[in-house]
Amino acid sequence: MSSSTVSVSAATPTQHHFQRRVDETKPSKSDINFVIMDYLISEGYPKAAEKFAKEANIQLPREEEPIQARVEIRKAIHAGNIDTAINKINDLNPQILDTDSALHFALLRLQLIELIRVCTTNADADITPALNFASSQLAPRAATNPDFLKDLELTMSLLIFLPTEGALQPQFAELLQPSLRRDVASRVNEAILTNMGMRGEARLRSLVRLRVWAEDKARAAGKDIPPAMPLGLQDADESMNEGHGNSDALDIMVS
Repeated sequence: MSSSTVSVSAATPTQHHFQRRVDETKPSKSDINFVIMDYLISEGYPKAAEKFAKEANIQLPREEEPIQARVEIRKAIHAGNIDTAINKINDLNPQILDTDSALHFALLRLQLIELIRVCTTNADADITPALNFASSQLAPRAATNPDFLKDLELTMSLLIFLPTEGALQPQFAELLQPSLRRDVASRVNEAILTNMGMRGEARLRSLVRLRVWAEDKARAAGKDIPPAMPLGLQDADESMNEGHGNSDALDIMVS
Protein backbone atom coordinates (compact mmCIF):
# COMPACT_ATOMS: atom_id res chain seq x y z
CA MET A 1 0.00 0.00 0.00
CA SER A 2 1.43 3.36 -1.01
CA SER A 3 1.89 6.19 1.44
CA SER A 4 -0.71 8.22 -0.45
CA THR A 5 -3.40 5.67 0.28
CA VAL A 6 -5.36 6.10 3.44
CA SER A 7 -7.50 3.30 4.80
CA VAL A 8 -10.36 4.35 7.03
CA SER A 9 -12.55 1.89 8.84
CA ALA A 10 -15.60 3.33 10.48
CA ALA A 11 -18.80 1.66 11.49
CA THR A 12 -21.80 3.02 9.67
CA PRO A 13 -24.47 3.94 12.23
CA THR A 14 -27.53 1.79 11.93
CA GLN A 15 -30.83 3.63 11.77
CA HIS A 16 -33.25 2.70 14.51
CA HIS A 17 -36.15 0.62 13.27
CA PHE A 18 -38.63 3.08 14.78
CA GLN A 19 -37.08 5.95 12.82
CA ARG A 20 -37.29 3.87 9.64
CA ARG A 21 -41.03 3.43 10.25
CA VAL A 22 -41.38 7.17 10.78
CA ASP A 23 -39.51 7.91 7.55
CA GLU A 24 -41.73 5.46 5.66
CA THR A 25 -44.90 7.18 6.89
CA LYS A 26 -45.99 9.74 4.33
CA PRO A 27 -48.75 12.10 5.49
CA SER A 28 -50.80 13.58 2.70
CA LYS A 29 -49.84 17.01 1.43
CA SER A 30 -53.39 18.21 1.92
CA ASP A 31 -53.33 17.22 5.60
CA ILE A 32 -50.05 19.05 6.14
CA ASN A 33 -51.36 22.15 4.37
CA PHE A 34 -54.52 22.07 6.48
CA VAL A 35 -52.57 21.93 9.77
CA ILE A 36 -50.26 24.76 8.73
CA MET A 37 -53.11 26.97 7.55
CA ASP A 38 -55.09 26.21 10.71
CA TYR A 39 -52.12 27.34 12.80
CA LEU A 40 -51.64 30.58 10.88
CA ILE A 41 -55.32 31.49 11.11
CA SER A 42 -55.79 30.42 14.73
CA GLU A 43 -52.68 32.22 15.93
CA GLY A 44 -53.53 35.36 13.96
CA TYR A 45 -51.02 35.64 11.12
CA PRO A 46 -53.18 36.74 8.16
CA LYS A 47 -50.31 37.88 5.92
CA ALA A 48 -48.43 34.64 6.41
CA ALA A 49 -51.65 32.70 5.76
CA GLU A 50 -52.26 34.60 2.53
CA LYS A 51 -48.69 34.00 1.36
CA PHE A 52 -48.86 30.31 2.26
CA ALA A 53 -52.19 29.91 0.43
CA LYS A 54 -50.61 31.29 -2.75
CA GLU A 55 -47.46 29.17 -2.48
CA ALA A 56 -49.41 25.99 -1.68
CA ASN A 57 -52.06 26.81 -4.29
CA ILE A 58 -54.90 26.33 -1.81
CA GLN A 59 -57.98 28.34 -0.93
CA LEU A 60 -57.60 30.86 1.87
CA PRO A 61 -60.26 30.09 4.51
CA ARG A 62 -63.09 32.56 4.77
CA GLU A 63 -62.57 34.95 7.64
CA GLU A 64 -65.13 33.99 10.27
CA GLU A 65 -63.95 36.33 13.01
CA PRO A 66 -62.04 39.62 13.32
CA ILE A 67 -58.54 38.25 12.85
CA GLN A 68 -57.05 41.73 12.49
CA ALA A 69 -58.26 42.65 15.97
CA ARG A 70 -56.39 39.65 17.38
CA VAL A 71 -53.27 40.69 15.46
CA GLU A 72 -53.39 44.19 16.95
CA ILE A 73 -53.94 42.85 20.46
CA ARG A 74 -51.03 40.42 20.13
CA LYS A 75 -48.71 43.14 18.84
CA ALA A 76 -49.68 45.46 21.69
CA ILE A 77 -48.93 42.80 24.30
CA HIS A 78 -45.63 41.87 22.67
CA ALA A 79 -44.64 45.56 22.68
CA GLY A 80 -45.56 45.98 26.34
CA ASN A 81 -48.53 48.26 25.58
CA ILE A 82 -50.79 46.37 27.94
CA ASP A 83 -53.31 49.14 28.57
CA THR A 84 -53.88 49.40 24.81
CA ALA A 85 -54.32 45.63 24.59
CA ILE A 86 -56.87 45.59 27.43
CA ASN A 87 -58.88 48.37 25.80
CA LYS A 88 -58.90 46.52 22.47
CA ILE A 89 -60.01 43.30 24.17
CA ASN A 90 -62.85 45.15 25.89
CA ASP A 91 -63.82 46.81 22.59
CA LEU A 92 -64.04 43.34 21.07
CA ASN A 93 -66.06 41.88 23.95
CA PRO A 94 -65.88 43.01 27.62
CA GLN A 95 -67.05 39.57 28.77
CA ILE A 96 -63.72 38.01 27.75
CA LEU A 97 -61.92 39.51 30.74
CA ASP A 98 -64.99 39.73 32.97
CA THR A 99 -65.36 35.95 32.88
CA ASP A 100 -61.65 35.09 33.08
CA SER A 101 -60.20 36.58 36.24
CA ALA A 102 -56.87 34.75 35.86
CA LEU A 103 -56.30 36.15 32.39
CA HIS A 104 -57.32 39.65 33.49
CA PHE A 105 -54.90 39.47 36.42
CA ALA A 106 -52.11 38.24 34.13
CA LEU A 107 -52.61 41.27 31.88
CA LEU A 108 -52.70 43.70 34.80
CA ARG A 109 -49.57 42.09 36.17
CA LEU A 110 -47.82 42.67 32.86
CA GLN A 111 -48.94 46.28 33.01
CA LEU A 112 -47.48 46.58 36.50
CA ILE A 113 -44.18 45.13 35.29
CA GLU A 114 -44.03 47.79 32.57
CA LEU A 115 -44.68 50.51 35.15
CA ILE A 116 -41.89 49.13 37.31
CA ARG A 117 -39.55 49.19 34.31
CA VAL A 118 -40.28 52.88 33.83
CA CYS A 119 -40.06 53.73 37.53
CA THR A 120 -36.74 51.99 38.07
CA THR A 121 -35.04 53.29 34.94
CA ASN A 122 -36.15 56.88 35.49
CA ALA A 123 -33.45 59.13 36.92
CA ASP A 124 -35.89 60.36 39.58
CA ALA A 125 -36.81 56.76 40.52
CA ASP A 126 -40.38 57.67 41.44
CA ILE A 127 -42.13 54.39 42.23
CA THR A 128 -45.45 56.04 43.14
CA PRO A 129 -47.22 55.16 39.85
CA ALA A 130 -46.36 51.48 40.26
CA LEU A 131 -47.45 51.44 43.91
CA ASN A 132 -50.74 53.18 43.12
CA PHE A 133 -51.49 50.81 40.25
CA ALA A 134 -50.67 47.74 42.33
CA SER A 135 -52.84 48.86 45.25
CA SER A 136 -55.82 49.87 43.13
CA GLN A 137 -55.84 47.22 40.38
CA LEU A 138 -54.07 44.11 41.63
CA ALA A 139 -54.25 44.10 45.43
CA PRO A 140 -58.07 43.75 45.60
CA ARG A 141 -57.90 40.76 43.25
CA ALA A 142 -54.93 39.22 45.06
CA ALA A 143 -56.76 39.42 48.38
CA THR A 144 -59.21 36.77 47.20
CA ASN A 145 -56.77 34.40 45.47
CA PRO A 146 -53.56 32.94 47.00
CA ASP A 147 -51.99 32.40 43.57
CA PHE A 148 -52.63 36.02 42.61
CA LEU A 149 -51.14 37.18 45.90
CA LYS A 150 -47.98 35.14 45.35
CA ASP A 151 -47.56 36.54 41.84
CA LEU A 152 -48.15 40.09 43.05
CA GLU A 153 -45.60 39.78 45.86
CA LEU A 154 -43.00 38.41 43.45
CA THR A 155 -43.67 41.21 40.97
CA MET A 156 -43.47 43.94 43.61
CA SER A 157 -40.07 42.58 44.63
CA LEU A 158 -38.76 43.93 41.33
CA LEU A 159 -38.90 47.39 42.89
CA ILE A 160 -36.13 46.26 45.22
CA PHE A 161 -34.01 44.09 42.97
CA LEU A 162 -34.33 45.70 39.54
CA PRO A 163 -32.30 48.87 40.26
CA THR A 164 -29.45 46.87 41.84
CA GLU A 165 -26.34 45.94 39.94
CA GLY A 166 -25.64 42.36 38.93
CA ALA A 167 -27.75 39.58 37.49
CA LEU A 168 -31.27 39.06 38.73
CA GLN A 169 -32.30 35.79 40.31
CA PRO A 170 -34.13 33.51 37.85
CA GLN A 171 -37.60 34.09 39.34
CA PHE A 172 -37.22 37.84 38.83
CA ALA A 173 -35.47 37.64 35.47
CA GLU A 174 -38.35 35.58 34.07
CA LEU A 175 -40.74 38.46 34.70
CA LEU A 176 -38.75 40.64 32.30
CA GLN A 177 -38.38 38.11 29.51
CA PRO A 178 -40.34 38.46 26.22
CA SER A 179 -41.56 34.89 26.73
CA LEU A 180 -43.91 36.09 29.50
CA ARG A 181 -45.56 38.54 27.11
CA ARG A 182 -45.85 35.83 24.45
CA ASP A 183 -47.42 33.43 26.92
CA VAL A 184 -50.06 35.95 27.99
CA ALA A 185 -50.70 36.96 24.37
CA SER A 186 -51.28 33.30 23.49
CA ARG A 187 -53.75 32.96 26.36
CA VAL A 188 -55.58 36.09 25.22
CA ASN A 189 -55.80 34.78 21.66
CA GLU A 190 -57.23 31.48 22.87
CA ALA A 191 -59.75 33.25 25.10
CA ILE A 192 -60.97 35.41 22.22
CA LEU A 193 -61.44 32.41 19.92
CA THR A 194 -63.20 30.39 22.63
CA ASN A 195 -65.48 33.32 23.43
CA MET A 196 -66.51 33.37 19.76
CA GLY A 197 -67.37 29.68 19.81
CA MET A 198 -64.30 28.67 17.83
CA ARG A 199 -61.51 26.22 18.53
CA GLY A 200 -59.29 28.03 21.01
CA GLU A 201 -56.06 26.25 20.18
CA ALA A 202 -54.37 25.56 16.86
CA ARG A 203 -54.37 21.87 15.97
CA LEU A 204 -50.60 21.95 15.57
CA ARG A 205 -50.16 22.79 19.24
CA SER A 206 -52.41 19.89 20.22
CA LEU A 207 -50.49 17.52 17.94
CA VAL A 208 -47.15 18.56 19.44
CA ARG A 209 -48.42 17.92 22.98
CA LEU A 210 -49.91 14.60 21.89
CA ARG A 211 -46.57 13.61 20.35
CA VAL A 212 -44.71 14.39 23.61
CA TRP A 213 -47.35 12.53 25.66
CA ALA A 214 -47.08 9.45 23.42
CA GLU A 215 -43.28 9.43 23.74
CA ASP A 216 -43.48 9.69 27.54
CA LYS A 217 -45.96 6.80 27.66
CA ALA A 218 -43.78 4.67 25.37
CA ARG A 219 -40.68 5.24 27.48
CA ALA A 220 -42.57 4.52 30.70
CA ALA A 221 -43.75 1.23 29.18
CA GLY A 222 -40.19 0.29 28.18
CA LYS A 223 -40.84 0.39 24.44
CA ASP A 224 -37.86 0.25 22.08
CA ILE A 225 -37.66 3.77 20.73
CA PRO A 226 -34.67 6.04 19.95
CA PRO A 227 -32.96 7.62 23.00
CA ALA A 228 -33.56 11.10 21.58
CA MET A 229 -36.56 12.16 19.51
CA PRO A 230 -36.40 15.94 18.98
CA LEU A 231 -39.50 17.67 17.72
CA GLY A 232 -37.51 19.86 15.36
CA LEU A 233 -39.06 23.05 16.73
CA GLN A 234 -36.00 24.51 18.46
CA ASP A 235 -36.80 25.69 21.98
CA ALA A 236 -40.37 24.41 21.68
CA ASP A 237 -38.93 20.98 22.49
CA GLU A 238 -37.95 22.17 25.93
CA SER A 239 -41.10 24.13 26.65
CA MET A 240 -43.37 21.24 25.69
CA ASN A 241 -41.38 18.68 27.68
CA GLU A 242 -41.66 20.94 30.70
CA GLY A 243 -45.43 21.00 30.24
CA HIS A 244 -45.63 24.70 29.45
CA GLY A 245 -47.66 24.18 26.32
CA ASN A 246 -46.23 27.36 24.89
CA SER A 247 -44.59 26.75 21.53
CA ASP A 248 -42.53 29.92 21.35
CA ALA A 249 -40.59 28.56 18.38
CA LEU A 250 -43.82 28.18 16.42
CA ASP A 251 -44.64 31.83 17.05
CA ILE A 252 -41.14 32.98 16.14
CA MET A 253 -41.20 31.15 12.81
CA VAL A 254 -44.08 33.22 11.48
CA SER A 255 -43.70 36.50 13.35
